[in-house]
Amino acid sequence: MTNITVKICTGTTCYVMGASQLLSLPQLLPEGLASRVLVEGANCLDFCKNGQHGKAPFVQVNNTVIPEATIEKVKEAIRQAAETD
Repeated sequence: MTNITVKICTGTTCYVMGASQLLSLPQLLPEGLASRVLVEGANCLDFCKNGQHGKAPFVQVNNTVIPEATIEKVKEAIRQAAETD
């Protein structure tokens, strides 16, 4: 039952700024939560284009944009998405 989609921007800037580490996210989620999450890379999410979304790396959890994404920030956004579902 997948109902939380996580898109990790793997464009050059995001990748260099830390998205490469974020790709290990599926292995870091608790088992009960991991089965509900689909993690996918995206060539570019275009959130860096005008600066209004903050700084790279960018991750999108369902419809929530996470700037300066870290593993902990993304895990927290996933937990919040799971609670509201």
